[in-house]
Amino acid sequence: MASARQDLLRLLASRSFKLGEFKLSSGAMSDYYIDCRTTTLDARGSRLIGQVFVEEIRAKGWRPRAIGGLTMGADPIVTAVAVVSGDIDGFLVRKAEKQHGTGQRIEGFREKGARVVIVDDVCTTGASTVQAIEAAREFGFNVVGVMCLVEREEARGRADVEKAAAPAPFVALFKAAEVRREHVAQNADTSPGMPAITG
Repeated sequence: MASARQDLLRLLASRSFKLGEFKLSSGAMSDYYIDCRTTTLDARGSRLIGQVFVEEIRAKGWRPRAIGGLTMGADPIVTAVAVVSGDIDGFLVRKAEKQHGTGQRIEGFREKGARVVIVDDVCTTGASTVQAIEAAREFGFNVVGVMCLVEREEARGRADVEKAAAPAPFVALFKAAEVRREHVAQNADTSPGMPAITG
C-alpha cells in the first residue's frame, strides 16, 4: 500500500509540475514550473498535505502550538494541517500590515511565546519564507521549525532560509528533481514510444 508521501508525490508530479520555458518570480528563466496550488487546493491533495506535514512535524518532535506562513502560498497548507492534526492551530502572515481595523500582520492564532512552525509551498529564492520567519519572530512567536512542500534546490535560496531560520531547522518535503523524475516517469508510462526526458 502506497504511503501518503508517495501519493502526494504522484499528485504533485501529475497536477503541479510542467516542463517548458517559464519566467520565475525572481526574473530567472527555467525549463520547468511548479504550481503547488493545483495540489494544495485539490480535495485529495489537501488531505494528503495535512497528513504528510503532520507526520513530519511529529517525527521531528517540534510540538508546535500553531503553524503558519506568508499568504497565499502557505494558506491551504496551514488549513490542511490544522484540520488533519486536530491540535495544531493556524495563523497567516500578511505581506504588509493592514491599514484598517486592528492593523495587524498576523491573522488567526496569536499567542506570544508559542512554539510555531513556518510553512511555504515552493522555495526558490526563499524570500517569502524569510518574510514569514521574520514577521513571526517580530510578533513574538518561538519558531521551532521551517518547512516547504517543494524546494527548487537553488543554493542561495536554501542558504537564505537556513540563515533566517537558525537555530530552527529547515526541512523540504520534496526536492524539485524528485517531482520532475516522477513527472517524467508518469508521462513515459502514458506515452509509450516517446523518449523520456531525464534530469
